[in-house]
Amino acid sequence: MLRIAIPNKGSLSEPATAMLHEAGYRQRSASKELVIVDEQNDVEFFYLRPRDIAVYVGSGRLDIGITGRDLLLDSAAPAQEVLPLGFARSTFRFAGTPGTASTVHDLAGMAIATSYPGVVAKHLAEHGVDGCNLVRLDGAVETSLQLGVAQAIADVVETGTTLAHLGLKVIGDPIMESEGIVIRPAGAPTTNESVTRFLRRLESVLVARAYVMMDYNIRTEHVETAVALTPGLQSPTVSPLHRDGWSAVRAMVPADQAQRIMDALESVGAHAILATSIHACRI
Repeated sequence: MLRIAIPNKGSLSEPATAMLHEAGYRQRSASKELVIVDEQNDVEFFYLRPRDIAVYVGSGRLDIGITGRDLLLDSAAPAQEVLPLGFARSTFRFAGTPGTASTVHDLAGMAIATSYPGVVAKHLAEHGVDGCNLVRLDGAVETSLQLGVAQAIADVVETGTTLAHLGLKVIGDPIMESEGIVIRPAGAPTTNESVTRFLRRLESVLVARAYVMMDYNIRTEHVETAVALTPGLQSPTVSPLHRDGWSAVRAMVPADQAQRIMDALESVGAHAILATSIHACRI
């Protein structure tokens, strides 16, 4: 039975659970459930603190985990990323009061407050920045500047609006880009059939979310022009309509471009243009 770690709370929990549900896996019905067994799919799910998941997976006690890239790197656990999931995206950056520093090298010798000392220490070492005192805090690291505990912070920055409101400025380039990811123990066999099936299911959800199915009717002499707008993943399906001189076309198109493509199809004479969501897709 495949043993999988799932975030039990936080920004990773809800989207991870939703993706697994879309992939056909049973999920818990109450937050108090810490372990559930999906007998139909031969999977056992363990609901753990997001920060602990990389440690459990790296130990080999669990086969797979869903966590954040930042949490994996900060843990230094012997686990590896195998699939990015596209949710809970965030940017990790340095910040401080105006005039504190302009680049990462200006931070040498300063006290830096962060909830991710492992990530920050690695980044500073890669840039040759020495003498920093990393102050580990859990949440609200901005307060450390007001209280004089640190001279700069390293934290998740979704937009610059919050920093500006606090009178802070970003320092240097991003430390890293994070998102929800699937992880496995480092060096785990790549030929595990159960793992491959699990990853393929998640990949099918990712494709389904990224595309919609588009159907439309168009005069046969305009088909080539229309299919240039909707080439599909391999090739569109073109079928003759009962009405002479008309064809029906079906193709997958990027979901974020669907309205623009519908505009373009309409301009070349397409009718009955229909965009429908895709539940799952294997390519």
